Amino acid sequence: MATMIRPGLVDELQAYGAEDVSKCFNCGNCSAVCVHSEAPHVLPRRPMHALQLGLESKLRGSLEPWLCYYCGECSEQCPKGAEPGETMMSLRRWLTSTYDFSGISRLFYRSWRWELFSIVALAILTGIGFALFGMSQGSINHYDGPSAFLPSAMIHRFDWTMAVVLVVLLGINSIRMWRSVTRAADVKPSIGSYVAALYTLPVHFFTQPKFRQCDRKRPWLVHLVLMLSYVTMLVLIMFFLREMAAGPAIDWRVHVFGYLASAGLIVAVVLNLRGRIKRDSPQHAHSHESDWMFLVLLLTVAVTGVLQHILHRLGLDAAANIIYIVHLMGVVPMLVLEVPFGKWAHLAYRPLAVYFARVQEHANEAVARGGATEPAS
Repeated sequence: MATMIRPGLVDELQAYGAEDVSKCFNCGNCSAVCVHSEAPHVLPRRPMHALQLGLESKLRGSLEPWLCYYCGECSEQCPKGAEPGETMMSLRRWLTSTYDFSGISRLFYRSWRWELFSIVALAILTGIGFALFGMSQGSINHYDGPSAFLPSAMIHRFDWTMAVVLVVLLGINSIRMWRSVTRAADVKPSIGSYVAALYTLPVHFFTQPKFRQCDRKRPWLVHLVLMLSYVTMLVLIMFFLREMAAGPAIDWRVHVFGYLASAGLIVAVVLNLRGRIKRDSPQHAHSHESDWMFLVLLLTVAVTGVLQHILHRLGLDAAANIIYIVHLMGVVPMLVLEVPFGKWAHLAYRPLAVYFARVQEHANEAVARGGATEPAS
């Protein structure tokens, strides 16, 4: 593959949150202290050097930014204050924009105003749409039953429609990620390599063992609680919405998981917001605008979800329906905009990066054994 050099790439990365990369003089301290730095993925030094040289094609196919979990050791040990940890974060944003076929990620990460405008506009349209639908066929004073303002069956169909759109968008962008990675690979993996590495996807999605290897365990635990809480709530909404919406009696078979997931979301988001406000750790020392929007939107969704549940159980159906609309005004932008085009996309790209790294490792081992893996063209 031809090497693409862009001298202005360092300047472009500043729009994605990169600090002064020119301060880095490749001393190697960052890679020496990084627990994830091992051949062939020498991080963060290797992508930092490629960025300084403007090696865009190499960076597009790089897995190193995704294999970094931003524990902050590299930034603390950097003698020049080049902030390699924050540069890895900015490279993840930049890579997300390169995978995205629509250009929305690039627009959002380079302009917080466009991201905020899109979120607010979609939220308003969502609120108007659900309010008009509810008034056209139900009563604001009924939360469930035949005269429900927002029947759970309709919301269920709407959720599945959004899920299909989300899978298609993330699927296309994940394929583009795979193409970038395979183009930059030294060897072409066989089907056997992809199959042999499949176990890494669920393991790293649900437990994030590489993050746990970092010296600081609290960020891993908070991130794990946040992710598992979100996934739990998503499963409940997609498969058990009727049971979740029925009431006012509490169905403990599903609601206990909803309570745990809601508590996990709220606590994890509050801890992250507190850290970013106080800047009390390396990974919270710098905050991109997209970080704040992601956290505020997620907190809004979690709090309004809990509030509408409480109001419905208290028999205040009109108030519950109003808060439900506000809740949906947060849910739709989060699922349609933030998950495929913003920070939530990391949920897909990071485990995929670990998977692709294991595929490449397996392919290289096959070559060493004289296997059937072919050199990459």
